[in-house]
Amino acid sequence: MAAPSGMVTSLAPMLIGAHAREDDPLVSAAERGAEIVQLFLADPQSWKKPPSHPQAADLRASDVAVVVHSPYPVNLASTNNRIRIPSRKIVVQHAELAAELGAIGLVVHGGHVTQGEDPAKGFENWRKFIERQQDDGGFAVPILIENTAGGENAMARRFDDLARLWEAVGEFGVGFCLDTCHAFSAGVELVDVVERAKAITGRIDLVHLNNSRDEFGSSRDRHANIADGTIEPDALVAVCAAANAPVVVETPAEGQAADIAFLRERLGS
Repeated sequence: MAAPSGMVTSLAPMLIGAHAREDDPLVSAAERGAEIVQLFLADPQSWKKPPSHPQAADLRASDVAVVVHSPYPVNLASTNNRIRIPSRKIVVQHAELAAELGAIGLVVHGGHVTQGEDPAKGFENWRKFIERQQDDGGFAVPILIENTAGGENAMARRFDDLARLWEAVGEFGVGFCLDTCHAFSAGVELVDVVERAKAITGRIDLVHLNNSRDEFGSSRDRHANIADGTIEPDALVAVCAAANAPVVVETPAEGQAADIAFLRERLGS
């Protein structure tokens, strides 16, 4: 039996690449030596439905793997109808357009409820969205939920919250994207982060491999190149090796080629 649409079965092997901010992601990939590129399909702060990517056919036909990141305002946990309902719509739209690129998944942040609200409402809203979409035929590409760096009411910042989120949506086959800067900034030790995450989610489908400009537990989401941040590069390499999943660096663009080359050398990839 085929897996339901949008369910993660298995993604690509350990590919190493970067987030491409340019209009030409294939040129960006070539310049960086990237085997996988991540991109936005529209202004990352916009609620507007994106157009089809002008290079969709070229991306789909290329040897470069593609993953799409949803816009930052998306908050599927929100109890505010003016945020939650557009978030649902835009995630479905982005998944459909990501499929045109042959993308391996759509990264979506875990979201949050506001101060004073019951976090249970946020987990429930996530479940309602995923369950209803599966009943409606599923997603055009796998949904990969990403851990976040800050927010006391976040759905995917700490492991106890991630466990509650997976209790709500795990049965529907969603995937997980581990961001190293987010975990470090959230006060999560990287030494066993892969083991602990897999114990909850059963999988890591993508790694956002970023160093941090700030100290451990800062709650700040400020990325640094591998050699320039407060996380030991060896710790980042160890996360990649343990996860054995595609790796995307979302580091400052001028250092991405060096980041990719460093990881490839250290991992023997």
